[in-house]
Amino acid sequence: MTVPPPQLELHPLHIPAHVDDADAADFREMTHVRNIVYREITGSDDNDLRPDELLPHYRPAPDEIRLIWVARWNGRIVGRAALDLPLEQGSDTGVWLIELLAEVHGHGIGTAAYAVIEGAAREHGRRTLQSYAEHPNAPGPRIAAPTGFGDIPLDRRARFFLRQGYELQQIERKSALDLRAASATVDRLLDEARAASGGYRVVQWTAPTPAEHVDGYAWLKSRMSTDAPAGGMAIDEEAWDAARVQRHDARYLEAGQTLFITAAQHIATGELVAFNELMIGSDRSRATFQEDTLVSAAHRGHRLGLLVKCAALVAWRDIAPASPRVITYNAEENRPMLDINERIGFAPLSYEGAWQKVLDAVTDGAGTAGSSATSGS
Repeated sequence: MTVPPPQLELHPLHIPAHVDDADAADFREMTHVRNIVYREITGSDDNDLRPDELLPHYRPAPDEIRLIWVARWNGRIVGRAALDLPLEQGSDTGVWLIELLAEVHGHGIGTAAYAVIEGAAREHGRRTLQSYAEHPNAPGPRIAAPTGFGDIPLDRRARFFLRQGYELQQIERKSALDLRAASATVDRLLDEARAASGGYRVVQWTAPTPAEHVDGYAWLKSRMSTDAPAGGMAIDEEAWDAARVQRHDARYLEAGQTLFITAAQHIATGELVAFNELMIGSDRSRATFQEDTLVSAAHRGHRLGLLVKCAALVAWRDIAPASPRVITYNAEENRPMLDINERIGFAPLSYEGAWQKVLDAVTDGAGTAGSSATSGS
């Protein structure tokens, strides 16, 4: 059994009803620490969120259980640990993170937090644990992905995963696009995509999703879990319906974030067959995030990926004209999507490792401090 150091407390984070409530102090401080951790990892404030932007994404939902703990060192919050448990039928996966301020590295906090995470996963009957970590470039030994695409440095994060029995399964590329510099290229490529995509038209909306597009959008979202390259990661097939789309959209709306969807519609059938999402917070002078993008397998070969990406970027000029860049993530082996991104002007920023461990057994109550696991609510 791993015994936490005496200076360390790990306890479930209370999720308040509102960020300005009296019981929201820990949530606000967790958000502040989260932002510092991301700045330390990435060297930028692109990932900063306000507490009111983060809170809606931690409200209880029927699609997953979200567990979150805060780490206190000598009475001060210095990080967080979290475990997401998908509730798809038959799921045995759990996706986790541990984020700590650099100043407290080396005190065993991460090891103690991971023991809590694995114990909670076992209590919930999960056998496959996964985590994603950004690995900024660094000199020294490297680890290659088993996909044959890309490698990452054998850094502190990688060594932690290896000590816990994890295997690197895939590498994702984090890329950024300078929106102003890419303007002329985007216009030219949109013309090219339109010329190659006869029989399709572009439809666009800002969340909430209009009723006429809910079913098509739900189907495309479900295909993200089956059609996107996943390397050796075990991925649950997600079930999406109108109610799940409504919950998905509502989180962004409550957070004051703008979610903009661009889809390609097959004119002959009316089906939505490709889509792209762009998202930005209430401050539209900050970075934009490109979230899901997919072209359904039956409609590939018509430049629909290029079509929805470029049409979205053109429309984005009116939605967030002051946003300086778009950030996106793609599997390093997803050459068709990377080809599109590179043509548009996306350039690599860093690389993220996808790590996975299959537990040898799952027994009720196993694992250190597992009994402290509670839902994020």
